[in-house]
Amino acid sequence: MVIEDDSQFGAVVAAARKALRLTQRDLALAINSGERFIVDLEAGKPAAKLGRALAAANSAELRLAAAGNSQA
Repeated sequence: MVIEDDSQFGAVVAAARKALRLTQRDLALAINSGERFIVDLEAGKPAAKLGRALAAANSAELRLAAAGNSQA
């Protein structure tokens, strides 16, 4: 899946969190953040900080990889 914007990223995090049966509060506690951050992240709010967004994705067991051509 290619994630092209904030909304898509938030939707993927939300789906992964729900698959793990975590509440937004559970995920917030796992990354030492407030629940409001998770709510905003899952809603695709562009002001969400990347470091915390990546921590939330990691805690929801999402593995992110960059796609591209590697040329020597």
